[in-house]
Amino acid sequence: MMLLATTNWGNAALMALVSILLVFTVLVLLIFILKLFGVIFHKKAKAAAAPVGTSSDEITDEEVAAIAMAVNLFFNRHDEESDVLTFRQNHDVSAWQVRNINKQL
Repeated sequence: MMLLATTNWGNAALMALVSILLVFTVLVLLIFILKLFGVIFHKKAKAAAAPVGTSSDEITDEEVAAIAMAVNLFFNRHDEESDVLTFRQNHDVSAWQVRNINKQL
């Protein structure tokens, strides 16, 4: 009870109000910065999006080759695998590994 009586409630309320206002001010500032980035990068994206001299109706030979290669790589991802399991054996076993192996047994 004594702690509550000695607390300066005016300073506590002022500190709480300042901290809340600071948080909301920073949030509003971040919103404006993000909107500014969106405007800046949207203009650059529009300028780079339209290639000069190409029609969207025609597909070039290079594009056909790229599509064919992508389809080939997609459908032939794995080789034929045998039913034989292979394990690499490391013959350089240290004393620490032997100790851990013996603990597991």
